[in-house]
Amino acid sequence: MGTVIQLKNQINNSYFQLKKSVENKLLLVEEKIRLKLSSDVDLVKKMTDYHLDTGGKRLRALLTLGSAKICGYSKGTRDINLAACVELIHSATLMHDDVIDDGSIRRGKKTINKIWDNHSSVLVGDYLLSRCFEMMVEDGNLEVLKLLSSTSSKIAQGEVLQLQHQGEVDMLEETYLKIISAKTAELFAAATKVGAILSDMKMKEKEALEFYGRNLGLTFQIADDTLDYNSDLKLFGKKIGKDFYEGKVTLPIILLFQKANNQEKIKLKDIFLKDNRDEGDLSYTLTLIKKYDVIKDCYQKAQHYINLASNSLSVFSDCEEKNILENLTSFSLSRNF
Repeated sequence: MGTVIQLKNQINNSYFQLKKSVENKLLLVEEKIRLKLSSDVDLVKKMTDYHLDTGGKRLRALLTLGSAKICGYSKGTRDINLAACVELIHSATLMHDDVIDDGSIRRGKKTINKIWDNHSSVLVGDYLLSRCFEMMVEDGNLEVLKLLSSTSSKIAQGEVLQLQHQGEVDMLEETYLKIISAKTAELFAAATKVGAILSDMKMKEKEALEFYGRNLGLTFQIADDTLDYNSDLKLFGKKIGKDFYEGKVTLPIILLFQKANNQEKIKLKDIFLKDNRDEGDLSYTLTLIKKYDVIKDCYQKAQHYINLASNSLSVFSDCEEKNILENLTSFSLSRNF
């Protein structure tokens, strides 16, 4: 148990190091978000206040601030404004996600759509996006506007692609990667590239940070999807099976289906074609995942993207910020919150 706790602390350090390195600016990001979400409409205020009170890692905002810092940006507040902007895009997609998935719990609390309703959640998500676009226009940089508006479009297309392949246990791994690249990695890539754009860096640095963010995002999502089936990590406090009960086909299920025998494949197809899955279905699936050592395979695939992300930072001189961003790749794979 002691070894596990030590590992847990070591892994989380990279995230907290990044947070500490931009602590003052992150507080200003929080203020900016709260200010931008203020509204005279009572229901909008209640819902956005509730959303802000549920917290979050603010990882995408941290990536924008950290990327700007590694590029030498120090004067001005554009990094704060754009970090807030990136977070608003993320928050809006979460609200829409919870409606699509009929989610009921996020970050240990009831989702907005369960406290109020789906209609309000969609509209407030749209409100967040519109506020974000106001901030992008205020920034005045055409490259930033083009990048973040394009990113919002790609995220929406990723959502639709996932819906299109709902319940397909025989989904191609390539299709899964397209989905998570659009839904998750695109915003990570935008968050890191924005830091280089506002610092007036050359194309080489912009592309390096964009590549870093994209591969970090892929690692992050693969780890998240794998954690949903990793019963060995229950002691870390994350409830398993959320994606399974929602009928989402993610990498563990795709790799399991590839390895399963014909009888098991038929059973898996039946399970995911059901409107609702039960504990017996999850138990059967977890047994197969252990039988074929699928968790290990998932982490091996994620490791590939960790290496790509880490190596992309070689264009930057050695410094504390570079070290923190490199270490963050391990956090994205092995995090427990």
